[in-house]
Amino acid sequence: MATTPLSPEPRTELTLRALVLGIVITVLFTAANVFFGLKAGLTFATSIPAAVISMALLRNFRNSTIQENNIVQTVASAAGTLSSIIFVLPGLVIIGWWTGFPYWVSFAICALGGILGVMYSIPLRRALVTGSDLPYPEGVACAEVLKVGSPGAEGTRHGAEESRAGLLAVTWGAVVAAAFAIVVATRVFTSDVKHYFKVGDGNGVTGFDFALSMALFAVGHLVGLWVGIAMLLGAIIGWGWGVPHFSALLPMTGSSEDFAGATWSTQVRFVGAGTIGVAAIWTLGKLVKPVVSGLASAMAANRARKGGTLHMLPRTEHDIPIGIVGTIMIACFVPIAFLLNYFANQTGLGAHAPTLILGGLLYVVVTGFMVSTVCGYMAGLIGSSNSPLSGIGILVVIGAALLLVFGIKPLMEPGNEKGLVAFALLVTAVVFTVAAIANNNLQDLKTGQLVDATPSAQQWALVVGVIAGAAVIPPVLSLVNTAYGFTGAPGVDPTKALAAPQAGLISALAQGVIQNNIDWSLILIGGAIGAVLIVLDEVLRRTTKHAHLSPLAVGLGIYLPTSATLMVVVGAVAGALYDRRAERHARPEAAKQLGVLLASGMIVGEGLVGVLIAGVVAFKLIPLSLVGDDFAAGPALWIGGVAFVVAVLLLYRWIEGLARRAII
Repeated sequence: MATTPLSPEPRTELTLRALVLGIVITVLFTAANVFFGLKAGLTFATSIPAAVISMALLRNFRNSTIQENNIVQTVASAAGTLSSIIFVLPGLVIIGWWTGFPYWVSFAICALGGILGVMYSIPLRRALVTGSDLPYPEGVACAEVLKVGSPGAEGTRHGAEESRAGLLAVTWGAVVAAAFAIVVATRVFTSDVKHYFKVGDGNGVTGFDFALSMALFAVGHLVGLWVGIAMLLGAIIGWGWGVPHFSALLPMTGSSEDFAGATWSTQVRFVGAGTIGVAAIWTLGKLVKPVVSGLASAMAANRARKGGTLHMLPRTEHDIPIGIVGTIMIACFVPIAFLLNYFANQTGLGAHAPTLILGGLLYVVVTGFMVSTVCGYMAGLIGSSNSPLSGIGILVVIGAALLLVFGIKPLMEPGNEKGLVAFALLVTAVVFTVAAIANNNLQDLKTGQLVDATPSAQQWALVVGVIAGAAVIPPVLSLVNTAYGFTGAPGVDPTKALAAPQAGLISALAQGVIQNNIDWSLILIGGAIGAVLIVLDEVLRRTTKHAHLSPLAVGLGIYLPTSATLMVVVGAVAGALYDRRAERHARPEAAKQLGVLLASGMIVGEGLVGVLIAGVVAFKLIPLSLVGDDFAAGPALWIGGVAFVVAVLLLYRWIEGLARRAII
């Protein structure tokens, strides 16, 4: 008896228009993410806003499908993760090795690492998506958005209304956040509300800094209440205990604000690094079994393909063939080897080039796969936006630096330590990009599984997105470097510099390990805090229904300045209150999604304006400041604060009304 194939007939999915639309969205969102990530140390997932924009535009084509919309968001989602390279690459400028970002070298790092990340995600998909009960909150949410707005779906009238409402939410969120950011740039509104002060009778200091940033507020809405609480706990550990404790042990220098910032930078953030590192290692240890299972499943599918029975498998099991995956990986290793050789010669390490090339390639292959599993698991657990990319970067750079210390440094004359630091950062950048894209792709593949998409089509689409993102990242980095610079880089005005906190931390770790001047006791303290948090988190997850305390988020709260965390906490609380009110709607999940889209639009708007302002500053086109120092330090504080609160309240009230009209 003949067996009926499980795979359906070909349908509209991987189309040229989907790729073009995805690339356009990728370019815009990547620019926004690069600027915002350098400013605040956080990037945002772009899948949902990209899906909404795609549905609103492709709805005009008769043969558009939910799977084609899924391809658009898959391409565009590269913006939310490939831009995470800003957590490493600016380190080469901070240590003084680069003065800018060479286009083709920067492009190669992003593109090659990103394509490897796509390839690594293919066997991981079976371990962490199809064979796992991980929730993938962002992937599931994106799938629900696609289902609601897709042509021919049940409730099409509702879908059309919600698609238009979603596009309005993204648009007006972006417009209002952009307008507020422009006024802040003129100094009519203050940029932040801050206060630093002495603690106790000694030299101890601390303080707080609420950045009046709609994008940071929106990030809080997206990450959720419990991640916000974890970041608040981290801020309390860092600024309620760490900064006062360590500053009291040091001689007072400068103002309270400068002294507190210096203490955080040189002491407390390394405690946060230890916390994040231990949490990342714990995650890795939990993944050995599912990864082995996923590899076995991938090999089984490959045997089915060779046996001519692939058509018997569901469409959702059709990956890029494992043979092609291996060929592409080898093709990527060749230019990576040339890149390692180039850096070896540029850094004065040419005599050791063969060892550096072979060791660097092995490190990229092995470490890249391991950290991909960690990030993929965390994406499934708490979403791509909260995945431990920062902690991964810390572990990877320490590992690379230690290998260089034991393998290469003893063979060198003293004085070439900076070259070793630069080489460690290069290898870390490639591995980091691998992990970032693998993390993102697993979230996308979960979305695809839920909408009956073809995994291979998504995997090819993400390769396109990686190349598009890699093309735009170097010029944006060069632009903001020229306009502002990065904190800690030689000759940069610290009052204007972008924080680039992760890049500063990772470069400091590389320097500390290679120059043997790192204070390991601080990292050990952070590791102990991380161990306690792991136990506490496990207890909460097993004894409560919803409560948890992500050790990674706590670590972020410790090593990020309060200007990058406190407004996130406020946004998390506000988002939780909005979601509670949304429960009263006829279709609460649709109302909640509009809140997510509003927040996504706010991040995009502020990020894009940030890039435009960087261009104005870099090329000295027009003066931005409209008021003097006295007004900026006085009335602007209250005017900006009140305007921020009013604008946020009005946006939430408007989105609630929009939600009611869209779902009736």
